[in-house]
Amino acid sequence: MDLHARIPQTTDAATFVARLTEDTPHDRDVLLVRGDPTFLRVGTTPSRDIQLPETLSYLRAGDIVRVNEGAGHIRVVYRRNSPHNVLFFTERCNSRCLMCSQPPREIEDGYLIDEILEAIPLMSQETPELYITGGEPTLLGDRLLEVIEATKRHLPDTSLHMLSNGRLFRYMRLAQEIAEIRHPNFMIGIPLYSDIASKHDFVVQAKGAFDETVRGIMNLARVGQRIETRFVIHRQTFSRLAHTARFIAGNLPFVDQVALMGLEMTGLTKANLEALWIDPIEYQPELREAVEEFRRARVPVMIYNHQLCLLDKDLWPIARKSISDWKNVYMPECISCRIKDQCGGFFASAHLRYSKHITPVGGPAMP
Repeated sequence: MDLHARIPQTTDAATFVARLTEDTPHDRDVLLVRGDPTFLRVGTTPSRDIQLPETLSYLRAGDIVRVNEGAGHIRVVYRRNSPHNVLFFTERCNSRCLMCSQPPREIEDGYLIDEILEAIPLMSQETPELYITGGEPTLLGDRLLEVIEATKRHLPDTSLHMLSNGRLFRYMRLAQEIAEIRHPNFMIGIPLYSDIASKHDFVVQAKGAFDETVRGIMNLARVGQRIETRFVIHRQTFSRLAHTARFIAGNLPFVDQVALMGLEMTGLTKANLEALWIDPIEYQPELREAVEEFRRARVPVMIYNHQLCLLDKDLWPIARKSISDWKNVYMPECISCRIKDQCGGFFASAHLRYSKHITPVGGPAMP
């Protein structure tokens, strides 16, 4: 599934965010006309048609797009029936993680927030969850607060999950400002890649980041903000996985949940692949020990981005189908697997490297 596509360029430099409808368009709606070809009908008197490429044939009423006719570009901002809608804030970041899936760029991209604020009122009230990501969203300061407030106002029943490196929450004021919005279902996911400061700092390529992150987590806890800690498992981190679990259980037991995550083979991971790749089968002892540490401390723990056939069966109940649907694939080895529908599968980039131990499970499907 492609979220970006080319469209015919026009001499007009019209750029707009709109919700698609297959019925009578209302304000901020664009008519989606199915056929061969499928096109968007913009305006009424006079109207103009924008032909959609085949890669966007999955679009449906209620989806939201950003159209730039002058540049000949269309981007899908939101899909009504997807559980994986992401609000991409910025490409800027104050870390440069070895395995970053979105390599940071120091550019001015504040227009992205303008588009997000345009799109939020058009989203379905039944949207189950939205994800905020980047780059580092906290670099946006007051504009981040605007988006959180907008989601609370327009989507009061939608949970909001933000991914952040947590470093700027070392400033209590930012933590307090977010808490004061009182979003009813907001969680911040923050990575902690080791219990040893120098190792975490090496992974994120930022000196002092460990201390800033831990201080940020503690500040968020002080203001009552819900927190998830994340740990991406790869060759540079796996040996400290159980130790980090003990550190979190002993020093940050107030976190709401922990996510232990598999590696995505994209972005900077591709450049650092030989230093990062490890067959998940090799770190299963460390993974099992970490899970036991969290269970003993009664800290909720989940496993993301892993294939069930590589996990012990007693870990299956905490394994989640966490990969966004638009980049989730399965390998040829999975075709005959009885539990394929319950398995998280692979990132689309996994063709670069994946375990030689992927094996179809032949027993009964999971309940």
